[in-house]
Amino acid sequence: MPKDPHFKKVFQRIKAKKPRDLDMQFEKAHEQVFENLDCLTCGNCCKTTSPMWNETDIQRVAHLLKMKVAQFLDQYLIQDSDGDWVYPAAPCPFLTLEDNTCQIYEHRPKACREYPHTDRKNMLGIMNLTQKNAVICPGVAQIMEKLERIYN
Repeated sequence: MPKDPHFKKVFQRIKAKKPRDLDMQFEKAHEQVFENLDCLTCGNCCKTTSPMWNETDIQRVAHLLKMKVAQFLDQYLIQDSDGDWVYPAAPCPFLTLEDNTCQIYEHRPKACREYPHTDRKNMLGIMNLTQKNAVICPGVAQIMEKLERIYN
């Protein structure tokens, strides 16, 4: 039987049990997985999702591109129904598809720097996001396979 890419059962068990060591287990699994994973072989996050851009991100990248903030917003971003600044469509306009590199990597938004959000505190609070990311990111899927063995 093929594995559930959504890891529904393990997420249900974690949400029900609320394990005290969850953040530590995520951090440990994150370090193990990303020590051996080259994100440039994938790029799914940049190909399928849009980060939320905060004002600092917008100003930093607009400055980098020598654009006025209003021009940057008009050219690259829209406000979603929650009022967050995001790309109007995927893939990321700064992704180089040939090699999955980012044209603004050193200046990328905070959401990109933190992706896939598996090495932070209060993982229980972002289980729904983590479940979505397990389908997008092979690294998160590997982390969930490790956690599935722990929280079986």
